[in-house]
Amino acid sequence: MSIHINAKAGEIAPIVLMPGDPLRAKYIADNWLENPQLVNTTRNVYFYTGTYKGVRITVGASGMGCPSIGIYSYELYASYDVKCIIRIGTAGSYHPGIKLYDVINVSESCSESSYAKFAFEFEEECLPSQGAAAAIINATALEQNRTILTGAIHSSDIFYRKNQNNPAIVAEYNCMAVEMESFALFANARYLGKEAACILTISDVIPTHESISADAREKSLVPMIELALGAAIKMA
Repeated sequence: MSIHINAKAGEIAPIVLMPGDPLRAKYIADNWLENPQLVNTTRNVYFYTGTYKGVRITVGASGMGCPSIGIYSYELYASYDVKCIIRIGTAGSYHPGIKLYDVINVSESCSESSYAKFAFEFEEECLPSQGAAAAIINATALEQNRTILTGAIHSSDIFYRKNQNNPAIVAEYNCMAVEMESFALFANARYLGKEAACILTISDVIPTHESISADAREKSLVPMIELALGAAIKMA
């Protein structure tokens, strides 16, 4: 069906949850989906389709960075007629007041990346979440009695850099945290007329050097996963 995804027609659900890590996709499928089927194994980027509370959902990995999620999300939208992708990932907080385990529903993704400009001639540095998905996530958080944050984040192409000061874009748009994928996802969704959202769990606080241990990380992501699943069944 596409160059980088070997799922057959009909094997991908209209709503896709997209963590970065293939093993995190497997963890979600094993623990939340009923009768999950492995539908993509190309490059060991696993995609699983099953049901959650009676609704078909696919969980699949994006890899790291805008180029990687740019390929997978574009093919999901264009070749498999996916309606909405919800990225679920981790982020580093730029502010001491935004703490470990806090969950952010991204309203805008701001980036120095050239992805949107050279792919689709979008000139903006900030792209909003697309469609109703972000609003549905906020409503679902209220129903689940979860406290979440909403705001702009920095979507960076760079993980390691010489200058350790915050990039200028962070202050310009009051970015709460940094991750590496949502800008390309939002660009693809805008170009193709699809829906896209991004939910992030704070795994590191950059000013204080706090971080979630590798052992604790899986359990710490459960609130975000259950929020995304709860929102996803409303969108199907």
